[in-house]
Amino acid sequence: MNTEVVQSTANKIAGFFNAPPPTQGPVFNYLDWLIVALFVVAMVAIVIYSMKEKAKSGTDYFLSGRDSGWIQIGSSIFSSNIGSEHLVGLAGAGFVSGMAMAHWEMQGWLILILGWVFVPLYDRMKVFTMPEFLELRFSRGSRNILSLLTMASLVLTKMAVTIYAGDVVIRTLLGINSVNIFGFHMDVFWAIALGLAFTTGLYTVLGGLRVIMYTSVLQAPVLIFGSLCILYAGLRVLGHGDLMAGWHATVAAAGQNIHLIRAINDPQWSWAAVLPGSAIIGFWYWCTDQYIVQRVLAGKNQAHSRRGAILAAFFKLTPVFIFLVPGMVAYALTKDPAISFKTSGDAAYTSLVAQILPHGLRGLVACAMIVALMASLGSKFNASATLFTMDFFREWYPNASGKTEVVVGRIATTAIVIMGICWVLVIKSLHSNLYVYLQSVQGYLSPAIAVLFILGVFWKRANATGALWAFLVGVVGGFARLAADIYMRNDDTLVNGLKQKLFEHSITQDQYNAAIAPIQAKFGWIFDLWDIHWLYYCQILLVVTAVLMVTISLLTSAPDPKTVRFTFYGATPEEKAATRASWNAMDVVLSAIVVIACVVFYYQFW
Repeated sequence: MNTEVVQSTANKIAGFFNAPPPTQGPVFNYLDWLIVALFVVAMVAIVIYSMKEKAKSGTDYFLSGRDSGWIQIGSSIFSSNIGSEHLVGLAGAGFVSGMAMAHWEMQGWLILILGWVFVPLYDRMKVFTMPEFLELRFSRGSRNILSLLTMASLVLTKMAVTIYAGDVVIRTLLGINSVNIFGFHMDVFWAIALGLAFTTGLYTVLGGLRVIMYTSVLQAPVLIFGSLCILYAGLRVLGHGDLMAGWHATVAAAGQNIHLIRAINDPQWSWAAVLPGSAIIGFWYWCTDQYIVQRVLAGKNQAHSRRGAILAAFFKLTPVFIFLVPGMVAYALTKDPAISFKTSGDAAYTSLVAQILPHGLRGLVACAMIVALMASLGSKFNASATLFTMDFFREWYPNASGKTEVVVGRIATTAIVIMGICWVLVIKSLHSNLYVYLQSVQGYLSPAIAVLFILGVFWKRANATGALWAFLVGVVGGFARLAADIYMRNDDTLVNGLKQKLFEHSITQDQYNAAIAPIQAKFGWIFDLWDIHWLYYCQILLVVTAVLMVTISLLTSAPDPKTVRFTFYGATPEEKAATRASWNAMDVVLSAIVVIACVVFYYQFW
């Protein structure tokens, strides 16, 4: 190809992004609205196409008939994971604390463990839900606890946070705080929450998991492309036309926050707290959470499920660069007096869309953001319906028809949506970065689940009694810490600020002790519980539940030998041969590339 043509094309693309950020005027123009309209038409067409096959059973509705291909599985895992909590919260974390939260994204390599270790196990058991696995391996009691805990997690850490983040996104894009509905002024939050919940719930109820899997194939690439455009445009504006100058300015503005590994006495991001803590949360989320695992359960076979997990692992290499780094770029933009850019932490990503991107791309990225929210919500709705219907209703009414199961699932989803909206009010009252709050809650709930699955799968001696008591203790311990967080919410900013000053040597240990003494006296043991770093607390819960499960299992009767069937060692020779036939050298190479990429990233930003 002619080099002059290539250079001319590159210059035009650069010029497209090099316009100065607007300081006034509407965020959208006619071109943006045209893009929005075309995107909506494309989404509606995909929804209609995906619904051409009517759901005739619970398998059709909740697991897409177990006929999903690897592209659908990988795209759906990514789209379900990347909700507005990333668009808002992860970018906000980059704005506030630089690379600190990148650990959670880099733990995405654990999706490979789902594909290589757990997919063969789940496939031969043909389970609908993760709690169902616990019943087969341990007892009905463990299944009930995990079902309730997972539904609580959907409300406490996922559904409500996504709705709240959607409010931040749309409020920033449209620049409105209230709407007039039939003569009544309503806070825009309630209009957004109810509108998105209804719209998303409608197509999820009608199409089930199948419609989520199909729409994800469009959502994932559009979201990645749009976010890369934001990164490119932001760096060019920051560097006044020079990409590398923009990156150097970002690094300079971040300072020490550009590093992943922080000092062991860092009050927030100690490497000893973050590395093990994020791994525990990552294992629970990627390998045992119904919300994610349901996608691989819908695969045609082990090969498609595993390759879908590998594809998702590749997708998960991108969020640091398309969400967190743009947050860091937004922070650097606010420090450049020559650029009129204003934003706050949670609004960093959306502000980049509204102030930096050229028209046309604004509409495309806005569509990607809203659809990401809807994909995330739709997945949560479907997962909650699956849990209630398959873990409880089917137990109560084993002879119920598939249509009855779907109706019950819709009712359960509606109730959970209402609870999620109400819980948003609690989240808004906590003085904590949105994404950090999400991860801390998951940290309290994940250790006990991780222990049950790790020991249940890899230790044949684990029994139902040990599992149940360890699970109960772990759950109670997790919710106790969550309660302490809520109870201490009015003092956490002060205490954490004092800890930071102590770390920076701007106050002495005696000054710190004197300042927090009144708070310690006021709250007593609650303060002591709350004062443990939340990621250290996550590690403590893991150790306590593991020791308890091992001890009780050894002191009580051995499990029924039949339960070996539901461990890593229970496959028949035929099943082992089928698993071996489901992967090839390319699957191994691609998986290795993901792991190497994570290692290189840690080396680069150590």
